[in-house]
Amino acid sequence: MNLIAKRYSVLPGFGLSLGYALFWLGLIVLLPFAALALNASTLGWTAFIEQVSAPRVLASLQLSFGAALIAASVNALMGFLVAWVLVRYSFPGKRFVDALIDLPFALPTAVAGIALTTIYAPNGWLGRYLDPLGIKVAFTPLGIVVALIFVSLPFVVRTVQPVLEDLEKELEEAATCLGAGRWQIFRRVIFPAVLPALLTGSAMAFARATGEFGSVIFIAGNIPLVSEIAPLIIISKLEQFDVAGATAVAVVMLALSFFVLFLINLLQWWTARRHGMK
Repeated sequence: MNLIAKRYSVLPGFGLSLGYALFWLGLIVLLPFAALALNASTLGWTAFIEQVSAPRVLASLQLSFGAALIAASVNALMGFLVAWVLVRYSFPGKRFVDALIDLPFALPTAVAGIALTTIYAPNGWLGRYLDPLGIKVAFTPLGIVVALIFVSLPFVVRTVQPVLEDLEKELEEAATCLGAGRWQIFRRVIFPAVLPALLTGSAMAFARATGEFGSVIFIAGNIPLVSEIAPLIIISKLEQFDVAGATAVAVVMLALSFFVLFLINLLQWWTARRHGMK
C-alpha cells in the first residue's frame, strides 16, 4: 500500500492566503489611491487641467522628477561603487562605514536638511569656499539634488550589496583563465548579474527622491519657479484649504511615478530575460 505524504504549510492554502494578501493590499495601498482620485474628480476635467497646468505646478513637477532622476542616476553609479568597496575590500573602519550607509534611513529627514544647509549655505562649512567660485548649492536646484542623493543612496547600496556577496568568484577566475581582461570580466560576467538589482535599487531611490520633503525643504529655498518642489505645492494648497487642487497635483505625481517605475520594471524584466534569468 503506497502512502502519499501530504505536505502541510505554515500558512493557509493558496486561495485564503491570496485573499488576505489582496485585502491587505487594497486596504493599505489601493483604498488611499482611490480616495485620492475620487477627491480630484470633484474638480471636473477643465478645472483639473487648469490646476495641474499652472506655471508654478509645472515648474515644481519638472524640478521634482528631474532632480529625482539625476539623484537616482548618480546613486546608480556611486551606490554600485560603494557596494563594490564594501564587498570586495577589507580596510580599517569597514564596519563603521557599512553602518554609516544606513544613517539616512534612521536620521529624521528634517535633521538631514538642516545639516546639509549648514554645510552648503553661503556662510556654511563648504559653502563659504564654493560661493567665491560661483558655485551655489544651498537654495538652488543643485541643493535639492544633493539632498536627494543623500536620502536615496542606501537603497542602491543595500540592493546591490547582497548580489555582489553571492556572486561566485569562480566565474571571474574562469574568465581570467580564458584570457579575459578586467574590463571584459566586468562587462560580461559581473555587470549582467548585478544589473537587475541595480535597476531595482535605482527605481527605489527614484521613488524615494520623488516624494522627499523634509530634507529638501530647508536647502531648497522654496523660490517659486526656481527651487519649489511639488510636495511643497501640495502643502501650500492644503494650507489654503484647496484640498481638491492639492489632490490634483498629487494624482499627477502618482501617475508620473507609476509610469516611470513601470518603465524601469519593464527594463528590468527585459534585462533578466535577455540574460536568461528568471
